[in-house]
Amino acid sequence: MNLRTVPAAPDFDEPIDRRGTHCVKWDMMERLYGVAPSDGLAMWVADMEFRPPHSVQHAVERMAAHGVYGYFGDDRPYLAAIRWWMRERHGWEVDPSWVSTTHGLVNAVGLAVDAWTRPGDAVVLFTPVYHAFARVIRAAGRTVTECPLTQQDGRYVMDFSAYDALLTGRERMVILCSPHNPGGRVWSREELSQVADFARRHDLVLVSDEIHHDLVMPGHRHTPMALIPGTLDRLVMMTATTKTFNIAGCHTGNVIIPDERLRAAFAQRIAALGLSPNSFGMHMVPAAYSPEGASWLDALLPYLDGNRRLFDEGVNAIPGLRSMPLEATYLAWVDFGALGMGPEEIARRLASDARIAVNTGPSFGLGGEGFMRFNIAAPRAQVAEAVERLQRAFRDVQ
Repeated sequence: MNLRTVPAAPDFDEPIDRRGTHCVKWDMMERLYGVAPSDGLAMWVADMEFRPPHSVQHAVERMAAHGVYGYFGDDRPYLAAIRWWMRERHGWEVDPSWVSTTHGLVNAVGLAVDAWTRPGDAVVLFTPVYHAFARVIRAAGRTVTECPLTQQDGRYVMDFSAYDALLTGRERMVILCSPHNPGGRVWSREELSQVADFARRHDLVLVSDEIHHDLVMPGHRHTPMALIPGTLDRLVMMTATTKTFNIAGCHTGNVIIPDERLRAAFAQRIAALGLSPNSFGMHMVPAAYSPEGASWLDALLPYLDGNRRLFDEGVNAIPGLRSMPLEATYLAWVDFGALGMGPEEIARRLASDARIAVNTGPSFGLGGEGFMRFNIAAPRAQVAEAVERLQRAFRDVQ
C-alpha cells in the first residue's frame, strides 16, 4: 500500500461542530428541549460525535467524483460484506439469500409489524425499551403489551414467570432489543433461550433488533439470537452498520430471515410498497464491513469504555443518582429516582442549569420513570464537561 493511502488512526478526541448542518441532535434540541446549541450539550439522539472509518468516507467521495447518481444494481459486494462481517465478528454464517435491505431498522420494524400482524393485534415489548418500537406499533393500529424488566443487582433481567399472565391472546409478535437500549444489557445465552421459549410457547414471530451488537464493552460478548437452538422457524434478525460506524443517515438496514416462509412474507411487503435500496448506503455498507472498518471499531470500543468509566464515576458521586452498569451501547441510563425530586424539577435542572438535552425515561415505556438516557459517544472532553455540569446542577444534594 502506498504510504499516501495509509489511513491515519481515528482521532476520537477531535471536536466536530455539527451545528447548522441539519443535524437532528444539535439543530433540533432547542425546539424540543429548550437547550440552545450555542451553549448546550446534545446527549439525546443515538448517533456519535465521531467521523466514520476512512473507508466509508472514501466510498462516498468515489461516488461524488463519478458524478452520476443512478439506480443501484449488483448487490453481490454488499451481501458478501454482510456475510464476512457476521462470520468474522459474530461467528454466525449467513446465507446471502436470507438478506433483505430496508431504509434503516425502524423502517424494518414497521415492515415486520405490517407483514405479520393485523390492526388490533398486539406486539410484546420488554420495557423500558427503545421508544421507536412502541411509536411504530401504535401508529400501525396495533397495541403494545408491555412486559416490564426487573432490576437485579442493579441491572435489568427478564421475569418470564410473570410475563405469561400479562399476555392477552392478541399478541402475534415479540420484539427483543439485544443488546438492550436503554439499559445496556448484553443478554446471556440462557436469557436468549428463555426469550425463544416464550416466543414458541405463545406462537409469536420473534424479531431480534441487534443494531448495537458490535458496541459491546470489554469483558462482555454478544450472542446473536440466530445461534440459539430452535429459533430459526420464527426468527427475524435485524442488524445494521449505522450505529456501529456512525452512518445512520445512510438509512440502510439488514433484515436477515433464515426461514423461507417468513422471508417470502417480508419480501412481499417490500415489493408491495415499492421499496428499493439507497445507493449511498449500498456503497457505504461494504466499505464499513471491511478490515479497515474492523480496525476502526477495535479502536472505538476502548475509547467508549473510557468514556463510560469517566461518566459513571462522576454521576455516581452525586448522591441520589446511579448510572446502570453499561455492558453494551454508548447510552448511559441514569436513575434519578432517589433524589426525591419531581420529574419536572429534574428536567428543569438538566435543561436550564446543566444545559444538557437528554432523553426522558418515560418515553421508553413502563419502568422508565425516574430515568434519563445520556449519549456518551462524544470526545472525552465533552463527556467530562457534561459530568461537571451535572455535578453543579445537583450540588445542593451533595
